[in-house]
Parts: sequence; structure tokens; C-alpha cells
Amino acid sequence: MAWRGQLSKNIKELRLLMCQSSPASSSARAFVEKNYKELKTLNPKLPILIRECSGVEPQLWARYDLGVEKGIKLEGMTEPQILKALEDLVKAGQSKA
Repeated sequence: MAWRGQLSKNIKELRLLMCQSSPASSSARAFVEKNYKELKTLNPKLPILIRECSGVEPQLWARYDLGVEKGIKLEGMTEPQILKALEDLVKAGQSKA
């Protein structure tokens, strides 16, 4: 899981959008509870934004150099699948570098 410490090298900003109470966002909330502290500790200067809005569809967005963004819809994904989606976004950032 060495890629976790490489987030700030490949991504300029990470955003998670989710609903505070909907079942569709439960895995996204679990992901934040389990992983935020470690990700922020390993990448202290990387902005990791958690955006909660009632009824919003859970999404994960990465912003790369030159304002390029890539997003993934998280509805129906489990917490490990969300972690894998984040890993894929980090790897996509390596190819953009």
C-alpha cells in the first residue's frame, strides 16, 4: 500500500461527495472513517475535501495538474472497492505526470 503515501505527488486535490444519512453513501462514510486519518498523515499538504450534502450521489474526484479532473461514482461500491478506485486515480495521475 505504498501508493497511499504517493497521493500528493500525483494528485493536487482529492474530493469526496456524500450524503450524511443516505444508505447509498454508507460505504463512502465508512471509507472516510477508516482511511482519512492515515491518508492525511501520509500526505499532510494534500487538500482532502469531504463535502456532505443531503441527497447527493457519492462520488470521488481527483484534480491533477493543469486543472484536469477525474471522478468516479461510488454508489453500490464497498469500502475496499472505494480504496481500489482511489488507487486507480493515483495511478492515473502517474501516467499524467
